[in-house]
Amino acid sequence: MNNIAEGFGRATDKEFIRFLDIAQSSCMEVKSISYVLEDLAYLPIETVLKIRTMSEDAKGLTRGLMSYLRKKPLS
Repeated sequence: MNNIAEGFGRATDKEFIRFLDIAQSSCMEVKSISYVLEDLAYLPIETVLKIRTMSEDAKGLTRGLMSYLRKKPLS
C-alpha cells in the first residue's frame, strides 16, 4: 500500500508503474512469508491460506492497474 501511495504521488505514469511493480513484488514477499507462518504453525492454516489468497488478489489488481497505465494514451 505504501509503495502504491508513493508512486501515485510521482510526476509521471512511468514512475507510478515502477512503484506498482515494487508493490506487486511485495505481494509475493507476503506470500513467501505465509509459508514460514505455516511451517512454524504460527497462525491457523485457514488464516495463512487467506493471507495467500489476499496477496495473490492484490498482486493481480496491481498488475491490472499497471497494464491499464501502460496502454493509456499519453495526455
